[in-house]
Amino acid sequence: MDGRDVEDAVAEMVRALAPHVSRDWRTRAGALDWTCWTTAAHVAHDLAAYAAQVTGQLTTAYLPFDLRIKVHAEPRDVLDVVTACGRLLSVAIAAAAPDTRGWHWGPTDPGGFAALGVNETLVHTYDITQGLGAEWRPPKGLCAAVLARLFPDAPPGDPAQVLLWSTGRTALAGHPTVTEWVSRAALS
Repeated sequence: MDGRDVEDAVAEMVRALAPHVSRDWRTRAGALDWTCWTTAAHVAHDLAAYAAQVTGQLTTAYLPFDLRIKVHAEPRDVLDVVTACGRLLSVAIAAAAPDTRGWHWGPTDPGGFAALGVNETLVHTYDITQGLGAEWRPPKGLCAAVLARLFPDAPPGDPAQVLLWSTGRTALAGHPTVTEWVSRAALS
């Protein structure tokens, strides 16, 4: 996966959520304890943090910083921050050499950070749409790529359904409910 995938996932998030910016984003985001607003801010934070891990090239820990969005920011503004942070990650990945490593529970290459960014964006867009009562499913192509990189042992099936199941968001016929998961971005 690469920076284009990150930008595609962020564009899909904005496409899915922009029509709903006038709704109350203080409602809970699906089954999460966070609000829709907080969940979108979390996506921005993770995208920025992944960009910093790629560019900082620390291989033993996370950089000790946080992204803060002003609490009075409107949902549209939060989506703008997500877009900016997605571009930061995309640019960081594009500028990184293939052998660049950053920390995410182990040394992780740029493609791993791209997969992490796409995963966070897709699953939390799903959470937010659930909270806002909007119909949306993540794109199958991006889901398949995330599954291949982060969840290589996932069962076969519709990639969107399997990704949502792999991250504890939906049921999958014939499989137990997922309550804990580990995305395998770090290289062995």
